[in-house]
This record gives sequence, C-alpha cells and structure tokens, in this order.
Amino acid sequence: MAKASKTVIKSIEDQLARLDLQTTSLNQADDVFLALLDDGEPDNKATAKHGSVDNLNDYDFSEQLAIQDRDSQLQQALSDTILSLSDYLSAVQLVISETFAHTVWVKAEIRSLSAKGGHYYFELADKDIDGKVTASCRGTLWRGQAAKVLSKFEKNTGMSLERGLNVLLKVSATFHAQYGFSLNIVDIDPTYTLGDLAKQYQMILTRLHEEGLLDLNQSLPMPFDIEHVLVIAPEKAAGLGDFRADADRLASTGACIFHYEHATFQGNHAPQDIRQALIHGIKTLANQAITPDLIVIIRGGGAVGDLAYLNDYELAALVAEQPIPVWVGIGHERDRVMLDEVAHQSFDTPSKVIAGIRNHLLTITQSAKQHFLTIEQIAKSSILQARHDSEQQLTKIQSAAQRQLSAAKLAMDNQFVQIRQLAYQQITTARQHTNQLREMTLLQHPSTVLSRGYAIIRTSHLASKDLVSLVSKGLTSHDLASKDLASNTVMTSIAQVEPNSTITIELQDGYLQATVNAKHPKN
Repeated sequence: MAKASKTVIKSIEDQLARLDLQTTSLNQADDVFLALLDDGEPDNKATAKHGSVDNLNDYDFSEQLAIQDRDSQLQQALSDTILSLSDYLSAVQLVISETFAHTVWVKAEIRSLSAKGGHYYFELADKDIDGKVTASCRGTLWRGQAAKVLSKFEKNTGMSLERGLNVLLKVSATFHAQYGFSLNIVDIDPTYTLGDLAKQYQMILTRLHEEGLLDLNQSLPMPFDIEHVLVIAPEKAAGLGDFRADADRLASTGACIFHYEHATFQGNHAPQDIRQALIHGIKTLANQAITPDLIVIIRGGGAVGDLAYLNDYELAALVAEQPIPVWVGIGHERDRVMLDEVAHQSFDTPSKVIAGIRNHLLTITQSAKQHFLTIEQIAKSSILQARHDSEQQLTKIQSAAQRQLSAAKLAMDNQFVQIRQLAYQQITTARQHTNQLREMTLLQHPSTVLSRGYAIIRTSHLASKDLVSLVSKGLTSHDLASKDLASNTVMTSIAQVEPNSTITIELQDGYLQATVNAKHPKN
C-alpha cells in the first residue's frame, strides 16, 4: 500500500508540477484558511506560516479563481485515474499534513472525554444559539503532554476537564487512512474556560433577575420555630458528618426533626440529581402530612472545581420558587455558586448552617423566656392593679351602698312619719265621721223618733183565735203586742192596709191596736 501511495502521490506531484501549482496551491490554501480565522480570538494566537490575511477585503480573489481553474484542470487530468481507498486516503492525509501542519486555537465544547493509557480522547462539537450541533470531530491529548496541560488547567480553573465545558484548544489537524480525521491537542487555555463559566454565571443571574426569581426566596419571612428540616446532601460527604453531629444533638432534645435526602453534587448530572432529591423529599414529607419549616442544601468536602456544576438555571429556579426558606452551605468560603445567589441564607460550610439553626432556636428560646418573664411581670402588675382597683371599687361600692342605705332609711323614716301622720289624720277623720254617723243613726233610731212624738204603724196579722190562745197562756197585752210586732210589716203607704184591718201603732211608751175604718189618699 505504501508503494501504491507513493505512486499516487508522485502522480499528483507530477500533475501539480506540470501545472506549476504545487507551491502556490499549498501556500494559498494556508492563506485562505488563515483569512477565515476570527481576529477576535485571545491574543491572536493563530499565525501564518506564509503571512496572514487580516481582512477578507484585502484578499486577491482573482488569484484564487485562477487557482480554482487550474485545480479544475488537475481534476480533469486525474479523472481517468483509478485509486484504491487506501491510496486515496493516504493522498488526503498527505495534503492535510502539508496544509494544516501548523497549530491554531480552536474553541469547542467537550461532548465526551475518556482516558486510556495516559492518553485523553475527546469528542468535540460546535453548536449554534439553539444548541444544535453544527460541527463535530475527535481530539486527542497524548500522554507526553497530558500531565502538563491538565495540571495547568486544573491549577488555574480549580476544576478538571469534564463533559459540557467550553474550552479553547491549541490543535493541529491530522488524518489517518484507517482512523479518520482528528485534532491533536497540544494546549488548553484555562482563562477562556473561566471566562466562559463567568459569562454563563452572569447570564443565569440576569435571567433569574428578569424573571423575578433572584430575591424570591430571600423575601420569605424567617420561620419562628424550626421543627422539621429537610436536608439535601451527598450521602458520604465529610460536611454531612459535621452537620449531623450537631443535628443529632438537637434532635435528641426534641428541638427539631431532620429528614435527609441524598444526591450527587459532582458531575454534569449533579443539578438534576439535586432537583430530584429535593422534589422527592418534599413529596415524602407531604405524604406524612408534614410541611418542612426549613430546607437545607449542603455539600462540603468536594473539589472546588465541582462548584461549577451547581451553576444551573433549573436548579436555581427550583430553589428560588420554594415557599419555604432554603439555607445552603456549599462548603467554600471564596467562590459563590448560583444557589448562594437565590437562597434565603447562604453559609460557608455545613457546620455554619447547623450553627445557624442552633442559634436561631436559641434566640427564639431566649426570646420566649423573655416574653414569658415579661408576661409574668405584666400579669403580676395587672393582678396587683386589678386588686387595687377592686379594693377601690369595693370601697366606693360600700360607701355608695352606705349612702344609699342612709338615704333609704331617711326616706323610710320620712315616709313612716308621713304615713303615721296620714294614718292619724285618717283615723281622726274616720272617728269624726263615725261619730257623725252614730249621731245620725241615733237620730234616726225609732226610739228617738218616737220620743219626738212620731209613731210606727204596722199591720197586725194575729187572728182572733190566736189572740184567744195567747191570752189563755197568760200573756199580757205588752207580750201580745210584741208578738204581733215581730210578725208585722211597717206601713209606709195606705195601699198596704185595707179598711177594717187591724194595725199596731207603736208609741214611745207602748203599743196601740186600732181598726182602720177608712183610708183617704192625699190629693
């Protein structure tokens, strides 16, 4: 195959020589490629072997058109040549190695990264604004340079190379007939990655601010009492152990209850893992009819470079939208992550988070004690004041009652005097009236009337046989008159008596019986 490749290459070189294009074509290919480079790359690190083109307007396209015309003639000259795949790809390899032998700075996203035998194998890609891949290829960082390049990158960025990072690579193009096209990576610029991460951080921060999420959780009031705490942390993190040491002591006193959910805080999948743990923890507590009073997200103990994975919009938005205060302790004093920006409170370490909880509980306990003492003092003062007021009111009531009793007694005495006087007056009047009535009665008594010469006439009902019977019994005339009187009726009209009837006439000193001869009505 090597002999055949040399034959093909020799044939191509002969054709190029005949067309006087060999040197010109290679040089112009370099110039055209360099003319398409972005002048805005850091430090203008791309340099030309045969000069550079700063502006496409300065480039002589007429010469390029002439080259294309001669290339067309070359293509026609080779149109009848039959090559094997190996020969053809070997020729392509030669052209690429000759044309792109120099190194250039290329920016790309790491889609995947693996290591084997000290070599690092990359899958690189370029994306448009919609995230669609517009170009991709393989890249290799060989063992001889890997240690130096990676050490410099990690030292300056504080993080290791990972999938999803945007990097600026110093590369040269290579092509192999069997393995295809790839880029040889000889250097990686850490400042570009740091700048890109900072740019992404600011973009997320701006978006959260525009959507009103940045200060949303921070505006929540501090819970008065922290009873249930939902903790999101790596399962075996050193910071979690420090946190639990104090948390378990608090829990043993019954001050609060801690509920733990574990998540991975490293790698590209960390944000999604944390989100799932947070959602799962809230749902689990909700199924138990428990609403946490506080959510805690802690890391602690991981590499500083892993902090970049926590700068995720979806995770930050989820934390910001929680209706419960969220405290974070990511475990780094200098570098902030997006969770620090949106959390209700941010602490340097997990130990400071639990200290914050303990201090809050201590504060509300002291406040409760102070309130209790204040209430006790107010209660005592109120009782004393109420007792004093009651005594004063009792004194007033007693005085008022005494006054009312005195007034009532005086009024009663006055009423008694008045009643007695009235009664006396009425008795006197009644006595006088009685005397008058007695006198009038006496004046009208028959004996009094008879003493003045008047007589009482009654009808007599005793028959002759009755009189004979009574006389035979030895009754006197007075007895007979009395007997007859009891059965007679006082006459007040001549209509009560008929002629020839017997009447009894009562005088002062006795009775007369008379027979009515005639009656004469008054005219």
